[in-house]
Amino acid sequence: MINVHPKAKALIFDMDGTLADTMPLHFEAWISTCKFYGFDYPRELFHQLAGLPSYKIAPIIFEKTGMKHFIDPSEFAKRKQEEFLKNYKRIKPIKPVVNLVHKYYGKLPMSIGSGASKVSVFQSLKQIKLRPYFDVIVTAEDVEFHKPEPDTFLKCAQLMQVKPEYCQVFEDGERGIEAAKRAGMMVVDVTPFY
Repeated sequence: MINVHPKAKALIFDMDGTLADTMPLHFEAWISTCKFYGFDYPRELFHQLAGLPSYKIAPIIFEKTGMKHFIDPSEFAKRKQEEFLKNYKRIKPIKPVVNLVHKYYGKLPMSIGSGASKVSVFQSLKQIKLRPYFDVIVTAEDVEFHKPEPDTFLKCAQLMQVKPEYCQVFEDGERGIEAAKRAGMMVVDVTPFY
């Protein structure tokens, strides 16, 4: 069972791989997008880059595959997003984490801090029926510096009006865990719970 720390005054949740079981769908979307452009997705990058927005992942993929001069990164990221959204109905909630949202709703302020696009986050929240639970949602478009930088989580704390040291972050990615630590927040890796 995932526990909330006794000193926590606010909870921050990552989206992909934390609240919503979307990582397999993102993986499929990357593979499909790379295939469309005629090359193979470098699979070893998938978990390393979790937490970064697609438009920042695209140039890293191009660098690894030697495709950087042939494809516009924003066009590539847009296509990846479209591939992901085609399968949004397959998104399932990650129950141990979603149970925390239900348990603490109305008791502690809660927010979403994600490196995904606003469209992806809102679609995922809608699919797992959690949209009404969050007033504060910070996505890739809302900060300049993304995970492992602390900006996403610090903005969540600021908008919830809770000091960082009293925020507890729930994450599945290495970059997100590092970002929470850099923000001076308590952090739980949720992956052992599902």
